[in-house]
Amino acid sequence: MLRPGRQGTGSEIRSLNETITVNSRKFDGSIQRSWTCRLIKQNGPLFVFEGVFDFDVSHNDLGFIRRGTVSYEYYWLDRWYNVFRFHEPEGDLRNYYCNINMPPVFESGVLDYVDLDLDVLVQPDLSYRILDREDFEQNAKRFGYSDEIRVNVNAAMSDVIKLIEKRQFPFPGTTDG
Repeated sequence: MLRPGRQGTGSEIRSLNETITVNSRKFDGSIQRSWTCRLIKQNGPLFVFEGVFDFDVSHNDLGFIRRGTVSYEYYWLDRWYNVFRFHEPEGDLRNYYCNINMPPVFESGVLDYVDLDLDVLVQPDLSYRILDREDFEQNAKRFGYSDEIRVNVNAAMSDVIKLIEKRQFPFPGTTDG
């Protein structure tokens, strides 16, 4: 089971196109969502996965996501956030979705991360909106988030916003990782 605050090394070289299971967990370790995708790139602590929606999904913040939508998922084993880049089934950029989370653990073909509720929804024009502040505050009280977690969450949010505003990887204007 994932232990909050534990960083995975993930240092072993993985096979490209390997099928990976991703588990998004709550702070108590329970799985909130789980899906499979394939590894398309590894560069040091950065892992990039590609997933395809098998069915239509209705999401509170993202709206209706059609079957066949492609998700490029960027996870850093040493960062407190991840970034999803969604493309419509026809290939057009749909939007980005950034999760503030504890650094993931990647072991034995499974990537686990603790979602800390704060999100950033980024449109193709790079306008953005911070989501779920109330959920973060409620869960911070419920689970007793430490001062260290709060400091890391604030730093991660600042880092994500800087990446968006400066058009740095993985947002438009750059291609490397």
